[in-house]
Parts: sequence; structure tokens; C-alpha cells
Amino acid sequence: MGLIPLAVAVMAITLVVLAAFMIPAFIELRKTAAAAREFLEGKESELKPIIRDLQETLADLRVLTQGAAENVEDVRVFMESMGDAGRSIQTINTVVGGVATVVGRSSLWLTGAKVAGKFILDRIIKKRG
Repeated sequence: MGLIPLAVAVMAITLVVLAAFMIPAFIELRKTAAAAREFLEGKESELKPIIRDLQETLADLRVLTQGAAENVEDVRVFMESMGDAGRSIQTINTVVGGVATVVGRSSLWLTGAKVAGKFILDRIIKKRG
């Protein structure tokens, strides 16, 4: 037997042994691929309703955002009006404070004048009497 037939025989035996080990590995690889496919199909069917709900929620958010953006000008005008009302109330408060001060002072003057008048009247009455 020559060297070439021996090399061919060794290669043939190696291929048979390799095939014997590779066949179970390929079978297991095919089972794994089938299980992965089933898992992905199950997850896809679970995710479809979630994605649909998410898209509906995003559409609702877009509508809300557009509505809020449209009302920003109204809110700004309202806030300016509230500021104007606050300034008006502050002016009224200042005027009322000034009037209260004047009334308080005039009340003191009137009380003083009343007491002085009564005192003078008592003196005049005492001199006549």
C-alpha cells in the first residue's frame, strides 16, 4: 500500500468521524433555530398590540401638544391681564391708604377742635355764671 492510498483512507476515516460528530450538532442547531423562530414569533405577536397602543398614545400626545401650543397666546394675554389687575389693585390700595391717612389726621384735628371748642365754651359759661 502506497502513501497516497493511505492518506486517502485516513482522510476518509476523518471525514466519517467528523460527519458522525457534526450531524448531531447540526440537528441541535436546527432545533435551536426553530425554537428561536417560535420565540420571536410569540414576542412579535405580543409586541404588536403594545406598539399599536403606543402609536395611539403618541397621536393623542401630538393633539394635546398642538392644543397647548395654540392656547399659549391666550395664557400670555390672561397673565398680562392679571398683572394689570394686580397693578390696579396696588394703585387702589395706595389711594385708600392715603385717604385713610388724611381721614385719620382730619379726625385728630376734628377731635382736637371739638375738645378745644368745648373747653372754650366751658370757660365762657363759667365766666358768665
